[in-house]
Amino acid sequence: MALRVHPPVKPMLAGPVDGLPERPGLCFEPKWDGFRCLVFADPGGPAPDDAASDPPVMLQSRTGKSLNRYFPEVLEAVAAKLSRPAVLDGELIVVRRDEHGDHLDWDALSERIHPAASRVRQLAERTPARFVAFDLLALDSDDLRTEPFSTRRQRLDELGLTGPELLATPMTTDHGTAEAWFRVFEGAGLDGIIGKDAESPYLAGKRTMLKIKHARTADCVVAGLRWHANTEPGTAVGSLLLGLYDDRGVLHHVGVVGAFPAAMRRELADQLSSLRTEGEHPWLGEHAADGRRLPGSINRWRSTEQPWQPLRPERVVEVSYDHTEGAAPSRFRHTTQFVRWRPDRDATSCRYDQLDEPTRYDLEAVLRGEITAAGQGGSGIEA
Repeated sequence: MALRVHPPVKPMLAGPVDGLPERPGLCFEPKWDGFRCLVFADPGGPAPDDAASDPPVMLQSRTGKSLNRYFPEVLEAVAAKLSRPAVLDGELIVVRRDEHGDHLDWDALSERIHPAASRVRQLAERTPARFVAFDLLALDSDDLRTEPFSTRRQRLDELGLTGPELLATPMTTDHGTAEAWFRVFEGAGLDGIIGKDAESPYLAGKRTMLKIKHARTADCVVAGLRWHANTEPGTAVGSLLLGLYDDRGVLHHVGVVGAFPAAMRRELADQLSSLRTEGEHPWLGEHAADGRRLPGSINRWRSTEQPWQPLRPERVVEVSYDHTEGAAPSRFRHTTQFVRWRPDRDATSCRYDQLDEPTRYDLEAVLRGEITAAGQGGSGIEA
């Protein structure tokens, strides 16, 4: 590539904070829950079949690997819509539509990482991805990483990326607008809000941005576990498998809780030993309460790489979570955090109706940045 900035580049990261900071010089953006991706585009570069040279477009993952083979439609969109050499930082997302409108679909995005080329082509047509840009590291022959974010954002806006396949994220410097976004945009599947210092350069690999995420708690049934990697089975717990009952009394897998200290992992192995079972269990094939297969992610954990140990669904744990994903019955989008045991709760009382989910909101309105404190949209740096 003729670019001044070459892959791999470590993306700038964000650290969590409680509440939306209110101080001068902060820029706020929606926090997209997708795949972090850096786009290296050189429209004047070699043809794609020139094996001796870098491709004209490269999609780099957060870990520095190429995502090109998984998102051919994004490569085509970048090549068609970006006429100048540029390096963009942003997020790959997949959008689904239901009766409530358009929403992010994390499951469909995850399925795009598939080893079969034929499946990749099929999914590219069925669940096409979009790239949402939120920073600009280089443009033409200019390396912009030492420039303040306000300058980089202005140069990004000048590219006129309006989508739908390739677009710039909404951005505001108004705290009231950011608060409105935080409340409303969650209903479209977004993760929260990102805060950026308008004067900050691009600091690769550093957690200099701020992320403000939603947090809730739920009481869940502990119905299984996975043993900690590189330990003898039965000696240390890696994660607990969580369940919730629906209105029919069917126990569904909804996620995991992990990240325990080493001492607690050993304690859990001892505490839960009396609940281990290989007999009747709501998640074991013919014993399933409604005759259906085990929930998808548990099926994967039954492989030799990630075996799981069934537990009698008797103990209840309180966990914190951000929000849920998928059609009913839904599940936690991310790994939850342990809060406390709930010996006062009966396992059968742990139902879906305790989950607090936001009012649904149309994703296309998010992309247009239509909710502001004054009721007017806008994505550029405000005066």
